[in-house]
Amino acid sequence: MAVTALYSAHYRSLVRLAVLLVRDVASAEEVVQDAFVAIHGAWRRLRDTDKALAYLRQSVVNRSRSVLRHRAVVEKYAPKGLPDAPSAENGAIGELERSAVIEALRRLPTRQREALVLRYYGDLSEAEIAHAMGISKGAVKSHTSRGMAALRMALEQFS
Repeated sequence: MAVTALYSAHYRSLVRLAVLLVRDVASAEEVVQDAFVAIHGAWRRLRDTDKALAYLRQSVVNRSRSVLRHRAVVEKYAPKGLPDAPSAENGAIGELERSAVIEALRRLPTRQREALVLRYYGDLSEAEIAHAMGISKGAVKSHTSRGMAALRMALEQFS
C-alpha cells in the first residue's frame, strides 16, 4: 500500500522534523504516528497522491504546534511547587534555640522578664508597657535594656 511505502521512506525524516519543533523524541514520534494515521484515514479523499508527503509534513507541523500550545497551557496552570520544607535537623535546632531563650527568660528578674515579654511577644509600645506594669517609661527602657543584655549573655553561653 502507498501509506506503507511513505512510512518506510519518510518516517525518520518526519520524526526529526517533529523533534526539532517539539524538542522531545517521544512527543515527536507520537505526532508523526498521528499524522500517518490521519493520512491513512483520508487516503481515498486525497486528490493528488503525489502531494501526500507535503500533506504529511504539514500535518506534522500542525500537530507539533498543537503539542506546544498544550504544553504552554499546562505550564501556565500547573500548580506551583511547595516551598522546600525545613529539614528535621532545622526543626530540632529551632526547638533547642526556643527552649534556650525560654530558659534564659525564666532566669531573668521578674520586671525584666515582664518588660521583654510585653515588648517582644505582646508587641506593646513603651507607654503601653509602662501602663500595664505600673511603672514609668524610663523604667521600662531600663528593664528592657538590662533584660536584653542578660539574655544576650545567657544565649552566648548556650551556643
